[in-house]
Amino acid sequence: MSNKISRRSALGTGLKITAASLLGFGFIGEKNNIPGSMKKPGKEKLPFRVSLNTSTLTAYKLPVDKQIDLVGKAGFDGIELWMRDIKAYVDAGGSLASLKEKLKSYNLVLENIIAFSKWCSDEASERKEALDLMRSEMSMIAELGGHYFAAPVQGIEKIDPTKLEEYAQRYRAVLEVGDEVGVIPLIELWGMGALHKVSDCAQIVIGSKHPKAAMLLDFYHVHRGGNSWATIDTLNAGRLPVIHMNDYPGSPQASLLTDADRILPGEGVCPFDEVLPKLYKAGFRGGLSVELFNKGYWESMDAETLLKKSYDTTRLTIEKAMPNFK
Repeated sequence: MSNKISRRSALGTGLKITAASLLGFGFIGEKNNIPGSMKKPGKEKLPFRVSLNTSTLTAYKLPVDKQIDLVGKAGFDGIELWMRDIKAYVDAGGSLASLKEKLKSYNLVLENIIAFSKWCSDEASERKEALDLMRSEMSMIAELGGHYFAAPVQGIEKIDPTKLEEYAQRYRAVLEVGDEVGVIPLIELWGMGALHKVSDCAQIVIGSKHPKAAMLLDFYHVHRGGNSWATIDTLNAGRLPVIHMNDYPGSPQASLLTDADRILPGEGVCPFDEVLPKLYKAGFRGGLSVELFNKGYWESMDAETLLKKSYDTTRLTIEKAMPNFK
């Protein structure tokens, strides 16, 4: 994700991660207790929910209630909404209660809410302003029945490896705001952002020393950030409630890719056959939420067609990667 319409390393001496840390310490939790872990009844069982991030519908300029209608009718298990769309709906006279009822009518899991603030700024005044904004927005999420809130690292241009402990405490401050209203902020990895290394993300999560600390990953962003899939299963994936689902092309090289290069699952070179079983074995049981910003799709398909393709390709990718799952 990016703070525009689209979504946009080193190890610090103060936060050393041992193998034991990555395998559990700082990530320990009962995966069955993750809010929103249910699946829709009456469907052939899959190991993960198939969900939709409404960034995928950006170009169609739909109000949030219409977004929910389309996603629900397309058969998705869950949805990620953007705070800007929720606020626009409320400002126009809509209510959070009506959105909550609409989500319930389609049995949609509210996977996560996307919003932005400079909570990681080096300026104390900016951090305070960001926390006040997040408190207000997380209260709205709680009213909607949601449990998670994306918290990408904003307010700094790049990670300073000597300040990882300080970043961890800034993230803890966000988590403590979440404690006030019952919402968990997920620190988000951006392949083109300050926080683009999974190792740095893990250090901040563990260093926060907060029992609900967790991260938000994205297949494109992991690749774009120069990370390797070889060690992704060293994380306790049972603590990942949702992962952004998309694919990426084999060229250009990762460092030259943009958000607009994200493609539908199965249309690129992401090794899902390797990665999805690894994530499952490491405990992941959450939602795979399709997140795209591809202008080519927007120009060639209407919203209903793109949603159908997003659902079908994601389901097929899961089935191909895990043919023996029952």
